[in-house]
Amino acid sequence: QVQLVESGGGLVQAGGSLRLSCAASGSWVSFDVMGWYRQAPGKQRELVATITDGSTNYADSVKGRFTISRDGAKNTVSLQMNSLKPEDTAIYSCNGVFRSATFWGQGTQVTVSS
Repeated sequence: QVQLVESGGGLVQAGGSLRLSCAASGSWVSFDVMGWYRQAPGKQRELVATITDGSTNYADSVKGRFTISRDGAKNTVSLQMNSLKPEDTAIYSCNGVFRSATFWGQGTQVTVSS
């Protein structure tokens, strides 16, 4: 059974930085796609960024501020978040897709104070 575990969330002032990490545990798997999603209170979950072998994709709201990366084994993904804004406050969850299966982490809280 594959589990994704996030770390690195917390409280930061506007303009600050945080780095989120997500690692797979349990059965070894090399994900085809990995990504980060977020859900703010009262809002639907939205895509933040995804990464595959050849490309990255970002939500317009985070382009130029966030950077997604993953390791060579393709089972760890990170999200470097710079120039954070109060509107980035949300629960951030990592996601991994392997063939037809999708896996989710439990989420980590990111709070940006103004």
